[in-house]
Amino acid sequence: MSAQYDAICAFIYREARFLDDRNWDEWLELYAPEAEYWMPSWDDNDELTDDPQTQISLIYYPNRNGLEDRVFRIKTERSSASMPEPRTNHMVSNIEVLSEQGDSVDIRYNFHTLSHRYKETNHFFGTCFLTMRAHADVGFRITRKKIILKDDYISQVIDIYHI
Repeated sequence: MSAQYDAICAFIYREARFLDDRNWDEWLELYAPEAEYWMPSWDDNDELTDDPQTQISLIYYPNRNGLEDRVFRIKTERSSASMPEPRTNHMVSNIEVLSEQGDSVDIRYNFHTLSHRYKETNHFFGTCFLTMRAHADVGFRITRKKIILKDDYISQVIDIYHI
């Protein structure tokens, strides 16, 4: 394994840890200001939507401002969907480097998240596609994250900490 691959894995594991530990500010720092964060939905024909501007998405933020607003609502208890905050455990596997262009790298990995709230445990699983750019202070910054939620029939609101 190369040092670059080890650094990529460490970065992805760090993001998962920040979510599990509710380190919201540190988690946000992993995202570039222009970062797109998108979880498309599945349509009636069992196909993923492909345009967040004209089709339904489970989550869509065109840049980090949306993530910052979401974190603000969670931290200030202005999100009834997040009160009380669930306890989560993110598991990440099958990390692959898909391509590298200059200081950017495209990654694919699988996730399985357990979420416990109100004496009930739910699980969410799927595949993430990341574009990351090398950055001096955090190793990388995420410039694009696309989350494919495979278990999209869910009984609750899905949020950033579930994936």
